[in-house]
Amino acid sequence: MLLGKRLRHFRTRAGLTLDQLGERVGVAASQLSLVENGRREPRLGLLQAVARELEVDPSELLKREPPDRRSALEIELERAQSAPSYLRLGLPHVRAPRTLGDDTLESLVGLHRELARRSRAAATTSEEARRANTAIRMQMRERDNYIHEIELVASDLMRRIGHGAGAVTHREVAIAAELLGFTLIFVDELPSNTRSITDLENGRIYLPPASIPGGHGLRSLALQAMAHRVLGHAEPSSYAEFLEQRLQINYFAAACLMPEARAVDSLQQAKRNRNLAIEDLRDAFGVTHEAAAHRFTNLATRHLDLRVHHYRADGAGALVRGYENDGLPFPSDDSGSIEGEPLCHKWGGRTAFNRTNRTSEFYQYTDTPAGTYWSSVQTGEAEQGAFAIACGVPFDDAKWFRGRDTGERRVSTCPDESCCRTPSPDLLARWQGKAWPSARMHAHVLSPLPTGSFPGVDDTEMYKFLSRHAPAE
Repeated sequence: MLLGKRLRHFRTRAGLTLDQLGERVGVAASQLSLVENGRREPRLGLLQAVARELEVDPSELLKREPPDRRSALEIELERAQSAPSYLRLGLPHVRAPRTLGDDTLESLVGLHRELARRSRAAATTSEEARRANTAIRMQMRERDNYIHEIELVASDLMRRIGHGAGAVTHREVAIAAELLGFTLIFVDELPSNTRSITDLENGRIYLPPASIPGGHGLRSLALQAMAHRVLGHAEPSSYAEFLEQRLQINYFAAACLMPEARAVDSLQQAKRNRNLAIEDLRDAFGVTHEAAAHRFTNLATRHLDLRVHHYRADGAGALVRGYENDGLPFPSDDSGSIEGEPLCHKWGGRTAFNRTNRTSEFYQYTDTPAGTYWSSVQTGEAEQGAFAIACGVPFDDAKWFRGRDTGERRVSTCPDESCCRTPSPDLLARWQGKAWPSARMHAHVLSPLPTGSFPGVDDTEMYKFLSRHAPAE
């Protein structure tokens, strides 16, 4: 859209009509109109030809700034009307032709800004965390979920402990801790709201005696605790900084358990064989399916030239977390947050629960308003209930994956209410006004945002624990 506005600006400045410019560059005026209206992405050769005829450098067309105030307002209005919150209202889409007065356009944009401001102002304290989490997710999307600096640090640590082939062992994790000046100690009575505690004074990392079956969680928890030291973290000064540190330590642990060089070699070979599969990455490095799916998103764009998506949904169909750089249209609230949003009933993360046999991966193509996507889904059971882990790519890239031959295909038109959130006429006629559910109250709804140096941690309990376990002076 921004490119189209800049093209129109320079074409108008040059005094050319669409027909005249189209004749000069050998393209129909209707095709140029689609580009100017943000409905078609032009080829590089066309951009160069247009720039030459308009006597501007091609880079001028690609700048990120709107060419004038009017264009900035038109773009802002279009984006506001494309937001899920506006689409859910079912109101008409207002176009902004040149005949629409500047005052009217200013008024429409101003109304959208005020609605957004009031929505933010009305947010409860827990929205601080949601906004911070959304900002971090968008930042990671910009960098394709890849952090080169942490990859280097993790690779160096694995080299120093002499890790070779196969899964990282518990012994190797303990050696890594010793290199950093720590001893791993497993205890039963960790405070309930902590995953681990690091005694910086005495060089001890306290961990629970058991975690995810098979011990995958213990290796990850220990590496996450070490990551704070390795990455030079200081006490977080805000909830946003706390979440940023959590992301970094999780990334570090995954980069240690699935080292970049070896993981990329394996994935590139699998792509050449058109046999990419999350379960193979999981089994090769002895990690959980979710850890493997998330690690795949770290490496897929950078090393495999694949745009991907990944999400976790609970048994009720609510999004727990997600990442995409392939355009998959996650449901979101007014702030852009996706956590807790209901997933479309037609997506693989929900239809996978309809199977009788849930032990193997489930494959599905899903048609969405943004295009068709292929996904691989693994379901499971946890203490909190059933969950689904999905990882996938746009239709054209499914050819590289095992499971691409699946006959499962669904059509999703969400956020259109008629897709999966509006009962059929028969059900409405039978039950509307004749039933009254008693809704389950989610425990977190009224919970305040955790405060303190480390959000959610009871400092008193932590200090009592350290006093009990610290070596005698």
